[in-house]
Amino acid sequence: MPKFFFEKKPLNQLPSSPAKRYNQAIEAGQIDFDGAQQQAVNELERLFNQLTSTDIRQAPCQGLYLWGEVGRGKTFLMDLFCQALPEGMAWRMHFHRFMAWVHQRLQHYCGRKNPLKLVASDIAKKHRLLCFDELFVKDIGDAMLLGPLFENLFQRGVTLVATSNIPVHELYRNGLQRERFLSAIKAIKAHTNSLHLNGQQDHRQRNLQTVPIYFSELPKSLLQKLGLPQPAETHYPIEVLGRTIATKGVNDCSLHCSFNQLCEGNRSHLDYIHLAQRYRDVVLTDIPPLSGKSYERIKARGTEEATLTATTTGAREVLLGRNDDAVRRFISLVDEFYERKVNLYLVSQTPLEHLYTEGSLIFEFQRTQSRLTEMASREYLELAHMP
Repeated sequence: MPKFFFEKKPLNQLPSSPAKRYNQAIEAGQIDFDGAQQQAVNELERLFNQLTSTDIRQAPCQGLYLWGEVGRGKTFLMDLFCQALPEGMAWRMHFHRFMAWVHQRLQHYCGRKNPLKLVASDIAKKHRLLCFDELFVKDIGDAMLLGPLFENLFQRGVTLVATSNIPVHELYRNGLQRERFLSAIKAIKAHTNSLHLNGQQDHRQRNLQTVPIYFSELPKSLLQKLGLPQPAETHYPIEVLGRTIATKGVNDCSLHCSFNQLCEGNRSHLDYIHLAQRYRDVVLTDIPPLSGKSYERIKARGTEEATLTATTTGAREVLLGRNDDAVRRFISLVDEFYERKVNLYLVSQTPLEHLYTEGSLIFEFQRTQSRLTEMASREYLELAHMP
């Protein structure tokens, strides 16, 4: 299983609870008090007390589905919660990375009876709690698995804590064969308390010390600092998941690619997971304006890798902007790099606030802009890379 992203404490040396940690952060001036966050902290404190109780007769815990607009502190609160838990109790990860792991395990159990039950059993044997950041379903392959997977996990006493930008009932809205996903929504509703984190403050816009990461022209000094070659006609190929990707420059811990090389063509979030694990610094250049009026296109599947040709079954007309396939990949790239604390430097002649203002992914791109704002902070850039 992937590495834990939180501190590990033995059960007999429990650290401060989520509420104490939250109050300590306020007293230290790291955050401002937020009434909406306090409600979430109260729920996390309740769950923390239940999970760490020594009463072996206790029934499975009711989890938490924490949703709200970008910048409201959902990820911060989840990390606060995970850092308070004893070693091995929780598995905290970005939702897309979890689903990639699920698909790998299903391949491992190919040919076995009830492979989803085996996957659920693998998880339940090691972890009592699943913590998902950014629960957002867009892939039909994921959507078809989640209902029975969640049901099997809850039957085994696994507790779920998840963050999302949308309420439970909006998950996979307008998705292909959504009726087969409704069992997942039902299971989440039955086994979690839903809490809307509706504070008015965008905590990512607080008074951060910022460092330039978004440029109109590529600074030569940046490449020198990262030990990368200056732009040239030479291409430096790398291998990612068995495929060759051309780059503008690469070394052991830094990568320089154009937007076309990483976000156009046959790329998926699995590529970005691999790159985020491998490189501490990434320079992405030649980013074009990404806006474009939405128009009807025939799409067979709900994935970023989907082919845009009609099929005899499952094809449907959807509204997509001119560059939305590349934008979807860019969103996934930023998500994965943010999760692994990769330092991302961007070069575009279009200002960030005007980069994508028209298309079908405006809602999702708001999170990307918010994350890029945080990734430009000195606090973020001083964090250790999480390979």
